[in-house]
Amino acid sequence: MASDLESKAKEAFIDDHFQLAVELYTQAIALNPNHAELYADRAQANIKLNNFTEAVADANRAIELDSLLSKAYLRKGTACFKLEEYQTAKAALEKGASLAPGDTRFTNLLKECDQCIAEETGDIPNQSLEKSTPTSVVSSEVVQPVTDLSQQVMLTSAKPKYRHEFYQKPEEVVMTIFAKGIPAENVHVDFGEQILSVCIDVPGEEAYNFQPRLFGKIIPSKCRYDVLSTKIEIHLAKAEPIKWKSLEYSNEHTVPQRVNAPVIGTQRATYPSSKPKGVDWDKLEAQVKKEEKDEKLDGDAALNKFFQNIYADADDDTRRAMKKSFVESNGTVLSTNWKEVGSKKVEGSPPDGMEMRKWEF
Repeated sequence: MASDLESKAKEAFIDDHFQLAVELYTQAIALNPNHAELYADRAQANIKLNNFTEAVADANRAIELDSLLSKAYLRKGTACFKLEEYQTAKAALEKGASLAPGDTRFTNLLKECDQCIAEETGDIPNQSLEKSTPTSVVSSEVVQPVTDLSQQVMLTSAKPKYRHEFYQKPEEVVMTIFAKGIPAENVHVDFGEQILSVCIDVPGEEAYNFQPRLFGKIIPSKCRYDVLSTKIEIHLAKAEPIKWKSLEYSNEHTVPQRVNAPVIGTQRATYPSSKPKGVDWDKLEAQVKKEEKDEKLDGDAALNKFFQNIYADADDDTRRAMKKSFVESNGTVLSTNWKEVGSKKVEGSPPDGMEMRKWEF
């Protein structure tokens, strides 16, 4: 029965009925859940439907079942490339190429990955590279760009079997899936650059798959997950300390805000405007700095301000002398004469009526 469904699915794919092919492969997988070829072929159909995260999940499952299936790595590499996860795509393609020497689909797409990685990291000047379709990959493996959004076929998602939620810290996002009593061996989690693939496959039950494209990029090597008695905790290490506005990527949230990342020392650009003249921020900033400089202080505050002004206006030798004398004397001497303190250690000189003591820990 499963072989009949597989044959029909292949026929549907050849006839460009990709949605039907996915449905038939799904039915075949339900009858034979450990057949790696079915997952790899469904991944190909999902790529045609622009379901790239689902394609990555299918390819990962195929690789788990058969680590020598070269086309599973090709499917994963193609889908990750479409998601602009070039490092993950490259790793999958390199593994697949080692299993299928001479297959130009791997070598050509690897060249595309290298170009994109170099452009992304700034190793080469920006080029007009069409990232949406790897031109060197044969048509049977690549999604053709869809210009009319109404032509895109979307899968109807069923109600999730398990509830999930997340919270975040500056350096990581912690996602919790509330699934009780799940054996650890039935949980499969795979981390990509911006893809999370979770599969809970308990014998006798319908498998639970969750494959979101994440809001921001993560560092796969630093991610981990724990299977507990009442839940599954997944720790996602952020690639950048930005605040995620949601767990999943959305076109509505394309400009994430950095967390605690003040910009220091930048120069504010001024632009001509036809609007009535408003506040001159550069002039206001200069005025504030002048007021701070002219501020009248008393006692230690005045003394500290005096030394700060000396340091700010001093040459390099004077600054070196001030630093060296202050550090070596444990804050009791502050000299501006580099010739005097540069060639010797500055001994401490406590105020009258006080003595220096070494701290004991």
